[in-house]
Amino acid sequence: MTATFLTASDLQVRLAGRDVLQGVSLALPRQGLIALVGPNGAGKTTLLRALAGLLPAKEMIRGTIRLDDVDVATLSVRERARRFAYLPQGHAVHWPLPVHDVVALGRYPHGATDPSRLSATDEAAVARAMRTADVEQFAARSIMELSGGERSRVALARVLAVEAPVILADEPIASLDPRHQIDVMRGLHAAAGDGKLVIVVTHDLGLAARFADQMLVLSNGRLVAQGTCDTALSDTILAEVFRIEAYRAVHGDATVIVPWTERLR
Repeated sequence: MTATFLTASDLQVRLAGRDVLQGVSLALPRQGLIALVGPNGAGKTTLLRALAGLLPAKEMIRGTIRLDDVDVATLSVRERARRFAYLPQGHAVHWPLPVHDVVALGRYPHGATDPSRLSATDEAAVARAMRTADVEQFAARSIMELSGGERSRVALARVLAVEAPVILADEPIASLDPRHQIDVMRGLHAAAGDGKLVIVVTHDLGLAARFADQMLVLSNGRLVAQGTCDTALSDTILAEVFRIEAYRAVHGDATVIVPWTERLR
């Protein structure tokens, strides 16, 4: 594991009169895929949006977030956008743009405002992102012509094109079929392998266990576990946080975990 890169200290967020995050502190490495899991309403999306600087008002957040020992609150909007690439839930596109142009939107934080007039550096970044997400064959097609799974891979390519050191992906595999879930997780895992810190919110504990280097478990706005799958998804955590019992196995060098039965209170 590499040295600490992204830290949050005593992070507290209050929205609509409710404490959504309470005293969350974490320390993450420069590189790796981190799965952020927890029940509905645990605060996962809020934590991701806090890290990305997308919460509605400063007075709603307390604590500090540091990236490579720099307080991110001191960064400009563009500087932050270059460091944190954010993939929201749904990632809807409402304009019939060519796939190449959608992916090129990822270069906007670097000053690229016209997808048809990219610099060589920007074009190379777009090409790398499309190759990693396996959407090169769609470059000239309208994104409106693609299936939901194909659009998800295009959304992933747009985020990869930013070439930010941190990628924040909020439920990127929700509503996808199993094949495309694996495709997207594999693409994010590849980005981590290329030196990125990738934080993925997911409800799929099985894919999280398979692909993640570390796991963060949130419950009622608090970070209750951080570590490997075996540590963070122990029988105790599954029972207390998720109210389930799971089937466990090992396939090759991968951990297999399948939610199996509801644990009665």
